[in-house]
Amino acid sequence: MAKPFDVVIIGAGVSGIGMASRLSVESPDHRFVILERRQRAGGTWDLFRYPGVRSDSDMFTYGFQFRPWSNCRTLADGDSIRNYVEDTARHYGVDEHIEFGMHCTAAEWDTQRQLWTITATHELSGETRQWTARFIVSGQGYYRYDQGYRPRFANEQAFQGQIVHPQHWPKDLDCAGKKVVVIGSGATAVTVVPAIAKSAAQVTMLQRSPTYIFSLPGWDRMTEVLGKVLPAERCYAIARRRNLFVWRSTYKLCQRYPKAMRWFFVGQARRHIGDRFRMEDFNPSYDPWDQRLCAVPDADLFKAIRSGKADVVTDGIVRFTAKGLELRSGRQLDADIVVTATGLELQMFGGMQLSIDGKPYDVSKKMIYKGVLLQDLPNFAWILGYVNLSWTMKADMSSLYLCRLFKHMQQHQQAVVIPRDDENSCLEESVLDALSAGYIERSNHLLPRQGRSAPWTVRHDYEEDQQMMMQTPIADTRLETLAAPAPRRGKVIRRAA
Repeated sequence: MAKPFDVVIIGAGVSGIGMASRLSVESPDHRFVILERRQRAGGTWDLFRYPGVRSDSDMFTYGFQFRPWSNCRTLADGDSIRNYVEDTARHYGVDEHIEFGMHCTAAEWDTQRQLWTITATHELSGETRQWTARFIVSGQGYYRYDQGYRPRFANEQAFQGQIVHPQHWPKDLDCAGKKVVVIGSGATAVTVVPAIAKSAAQVTMLQRSPTYIFSLPGWDRMTEVLGKVLPAERCYAIARRRNLFVWRSTYKLCQRYPKAMRWFFVGQARRHIGDRFRMEDFNPSYDPWDQRLCAVPDADLFKAIRSGKADVVTDGIVRFTAKGLELRSGRQLDADIVVTATGLELQMFGGMQLSIDGKPYDVSKKMIYKGVLLQDLPNFAWILGYVNLSWTMKADMSSLYLCRLFKHMQQHQQAVVIPRDDENSCLEESVLDALSAGYIERSNHLLPRQGRSAPWTVRHDYEEDQQMMMQTPIADTRLETLAAPAPRRGKVIRRAA
């Protein structure tokens, strides 16, 4: 049997490539492999191909801290981000460690051997393969990649046009000269609408309820100017700190002064849209940041509405008709194409089933230790990004913490680490309860739980995480550690002092 890997990283998106790059620098003696289900690196940015797909976080904070984003475009398109992830993998040599097309279906921990066995099926050949590893790092996020959330509407079969979900956008779909209805008001909808409005005859964003939408400059002119007099790395550091301050301050202001921030966002939409602005289309019933804000570059959505190429309708759907949609208000919306930007579905670990010595592990009844290790699960980490900042801000912190953990385990001859809760800390709330988005409410029961206090809380707070993950000692009485079995001797079990 092949020698076990020190680490198996699952997923070659921003989380997996970021983890592998950090590992190659911080712990170059660790043998690792990356198992990626798709045929190329990029994760989300290789999956989503709908028109206009882009980041909804600025790239100076979304990009890797260890490999600065070098473009002044604020919200980058999907192809640029995917290329950036691939370039980073090549730069650190981790592309040579990727096994593509591998759908991980199961991972079982063997206590006696102190090893994980990961089972995967090749997406193209159907071949089943296995890897053994001392540690698993899941960089798969929490979205289901097979399909998005797709509610069924009455009388869909009568519609004579085409119905498309953005997660599976057809390569040959042509919206030129067509009437398009986009169902939804989240990040995908506000991206698709202005992109296809450039060629479509008419685009209507049909929403059940409004979302907070705000405009950012599409090009970072301040950084561009500074780049003429300062080194590139210095410019990046300044832009990153500035944008982090702006995002954190915006979130805190929304939490502290929701009424004032509501009118700020609504007022921005009113100014950009002008006479075509309707309050009921841009004034959500919830407070800012109860759900994630939607960012648009250079007010592109608002400009499309102002020009008349796009429209927003706030209404409910009664049924499909042959030519479009019948709404609760009695209005008829004609359409050649209906885009169901109705959201995503959650799925833990890409559907991979976890077990310990043959017994299934139920993550929905467990907590997360310091936002990265899972309670009662040996040598297993899950990289969870921020919901109120750029995903990679937290993902990179998790990678650094894991590298600290690996060094600590080496120094103290520890083979296994298991977070234990001796204080009955588990609560009913999930780790994403900070948001009330539909995709979270639908699948909250699948997610890990919150704890009463640190290190079992997931607060999505950058300062707290910096303190908890990067400044406190690795050794903790909540971490049970096991030494590797010595010849002719049993396991040594101890708690870290």
